[in-house]
Amino acid sequence: MLSYIAYPTSLTLRSANALQTYTTLRELRARRPDTLALIPRWGREPSRFAELGVMHLPRPAIGKLSRLHRSTLLYYMEHTAFAFMCAAVLAQRQRTSPIEAVYVRQVVCAAWWSAVIGPRLGIPVIYEAHDLEARNPSRAKEPWAQGLLYLMDRAALSCSAAVVSLTDDFRRYLAAIGWREPNEVFVVPDAYDERLFAPQNRLDCRAALGLPADAQIVAYAGMTFAHRWLDGLVAAVKRLAHARSGANAPPLHLILVGGRLAEAEALRQNGDLRIGGASSRDTSAALPIAPGAFVHFISPRPQAEVVCYLGAADVLAIPDTVTDITASPLKLFEYLALGQPLVLPDLPALREIVPPAAACYFPRRDLDGLSNALDRALSLRADQAGMNARRALAREHTYGRRAERILAVVEQVTMNKRGEERRDEETRRR
Repeated sequence: MLSYIAYPTSLTLRSANALQTYTTLRELRARRPDTLALIPRWGREPSRFAELGVMHLPRPAIGKLSRLHRSTLLYYMEHTAFAFMCAAVLAQRQRTSPIEAVYVRQVVCAAWWSAVIGPRLGIPVIYEAHDLEARNPSRAKEPWAQGLLYLMDRAALSCSAAVVSLTDDFRRYLAAIGWREPNEVFVVPDAYDERLFAPQNRLDCRAALGLPADAQIVAYAGMTFAHRWLDGLVAAVKRLAHARSGANAPPLHLILVGGRLAEAEALRQNGDLRIGGASSRDTSAALPIAPGAFVHFISPRPQAEVVCYLGAADVLAIPDTVTDITASPLKLFEYLALGQPLVLPDLPALREIVPPAAACYFPRRDLDGLSNALDRALSLRADQAGMNARRALAREHTYGRRAERILAVVEQVTMNKRGEERRDEETRRR
């Protein structure tokens, strides 16, 4: 039996964290029906994870106290409590069904399981690391807690049986700081859901959304705008429009899908976009940002609808990522599956997936560079060979392939454990 411990930030899949966890679990259980997933739930709140046959444990909602005193430390306490709740369940299960490994992607749970619980129960732990907690924008900010962050990262990354990294860049980093040998870190990038994301007919998508057929359209989709430099993308489109003025260029439209209401409003204000009324969040509200250039703010939509917005675009952009050496955004793989030209910040972690010939890269946070990259990408809108190449890249990064890569790690860890047990037995016999 494989156990998967997760702490998704939304049980209704309203975060990238939750989407990745849900779809990975879906594909794991399709291949290993005996996978036991443990996920917390507060009361009887709706949960899409119930569709996957997960075991919901009561959420020890200590973090809710942050409404009274804002501190991430309260969530660390909550995750600690959940780690030990999972230990009680798996200790009981292990009596009848041996557990091959525990796969966990939450850093606090991983730290406790790797350093304390796993060794006590004799269960190897595989930690899927998305970055160091010490670099998490939402980490505990109390000065005295910085040592705690180091201990959590060190325990999770050094004491686990194996580490799954989203990027080879992070694998090399762990080797450079002496925390893991390279052969103990397995690279398993993020993925896209092939049931939803596939090539679209551009004109059909535009007709369905009421977008102009003759426009040049740049699109971005994300559940949040924070730390993604969306203001830079708006500014770059403005700059490109001014550079093209008087050149009989087609209208230039920027579509921004997603983001919390407050984030979208802040972006409108920062971009000096004076608008009024709730209809400003519909595609019909094309807000002028420069001569011949417009921006559309689209409220969060289900993934099935997001595909249509992306399919209407000539170019798909990622202006920046939250992390650097662990950057593996879900949208990158979703964009690849659709095939349009990509505009990406020049990060080694992204080049691991998309070679320079398949994207228009620009120096990170460089406004002129981003504007020029958008211009280059728009000139490639009819490049069918490039589209085919990107779609071929995407096929290596479905969630099905991701699940297979994870199961290969589990198999390797299991083999290593058996080898250690045989060596220990031989030593005792001597």
